[in-house]
Amino acid sequence: MSAARPGIDGRGAARLIALSALLFVAACASTPPPRVQLPTPGPEPRPETGPGPRPYVSVAGASLSTLPGWAEEDHLAAFHAYVAGCGPAKGAADVLCRRGRDLAAQRPSPSDARAFLEANFVATEARTDDGRSGLLTAYFAPEYPARRSPDAEFDAPVLGRPTNLSEVGDRAAIEAGSARSSVLAWMRAEDLFFLQIQGSGVLTFPDGERTRAAYAADNGAKFVGIARPMAERGLLPRNGTSGDAIRGWLSAHRGPEAREVMALNPRYIFFTASPDDGKEATGAAGVPLPARRSVAVDPSRWSYGDAVWIEADGGNLIGARASYRGLVMALDTGSAIRGSVRADLYIGRGDAAGQEAGAVRHPLRMWRLIPKG
Repeated sequence: MSAARPGIDGRGAARLIALSALLFVAACASTPPPRVQLPTPGPEPRPETGPGPRPYVSVAGASLSTLPGWAEEDHLAAFHAYVAGCGPAKGAADVLCRRGRDLAAQRPSPSDARAFLEANFVATEARTDDGRSGLLTAYFAPEYPARRSPDAEFDAPVLGRPTNLSEVGDRAAIEAGSARSSVLAWMRAEDLFFLQIQGSGVLTFPDGERTRAAYAADNGAKFVGIARPMAERGLLPRNGTSGDAIRGWLSAHRGPEAREVMALNPRYIFFTASPDDGKEATGAAGVPLPARRSVAVDPSRWSYGDAVWIEADGGNLIGARASYRGLVMALDTGSAIRGSVRADLYIGRGDAAGQEAGAVRHPLRMWRLIPKG
C-alpha cells in the first residue's frame, strides 16, 4: 500500500493505493491456486528513469488475436469497459471512442464486440527498461464501521483538513494532538490506518447512515510501508503480509503495540465528508472506475483512456489468486505506480474486494491497444 492517490473521488494530490504493493509486502513463493480469468473476471521492477514522458519501449503492433488469452476473453464485457472508460482519450482515439459508443447504443452481441475491437486496435507490448517483469497490485474502495462519538473500541478520530497544516508534524505528533482539525467521525485505529492508505472510503454508522470520506490533505511525510518491518520482526510470515493479515494483527494487538507499528509510517491523511451516493469511486481521469476493468498507471508512460491488455501470473502471497488477464482501462494513478509495466487493478467496494486486493502482487505483462491508422 502507499499513500493515498490523487484522483479517487476526484480529489487533489492523494489516492487509493494497492494494499499489497503499498504496504511493500515482503513476499516469498507459495503454491499457486487454480488459474482464474480476469474478465469474469516478480519481483519489484527497478525504477525507470529518463527525461520527460516516454510511453514505453515497444515491439511492432500485432493483431489482438495474438494476445495471450484473447480467445477466452469476455469480449462483450471488455467492449463495455472500453466504452465506459475511453472518454478521456484524445485525437484518433476519441473518434474511435465515439464510434464505440454508437455501437454500444445498438446493444451489440459478443461477436459484434469482438469484431469491433479486432477491427480497430493493434496490440503493442510495453517493456521495462531492464527487461524484467512488471508488477500488478490491486486496490479497492473500503467500507468501515464508524461512530459519531468515541468509545473504548472506536477511539481514533477521522480528522478534517487542519488550519495549521504546515505545522502538524508526523503521525505520532498528530495523534498527540498537534493538528487543529474538526473530527468527522470515530473509527477503530486499524481501520483508520487502512482508510488513510486507501485515501477514500465509506463510513457506515449504526443508524444506517453512510458517509463517503475522501482525501482532503496530508502532512507531507513520505509513505513508509509496514509489511516488511513486520516480517523482519517476526510479527508475520514473509509470505503472509497481505493487507488482511496486517489488519488482523493490528486488531489483535490494538493499543500501544499496534500504534508503535503504525507509527513506522509517518504519513497522515486528512479527509472531507459527504453523503455516500452508492456509486463506484472516481479515478484521476474523472471517470467512475469499472470494477475489475480499470487500472491505475504511471501517467508519464500511459494516457488516461488507454485500453490495456494485462497478463499477471504467479502471485506469491498467501490467499492470492493465480492470475489476472483481460482488457482494462487506464483511468487512475498513484504515488507508488511508476514505470511502463506497473499497474494497480481496481477490484471494487467492500470487504471482499479488500481481501482480494490485499493479496495481489503478481508479475505483470502489459500491452497497449492502439487504434489502427
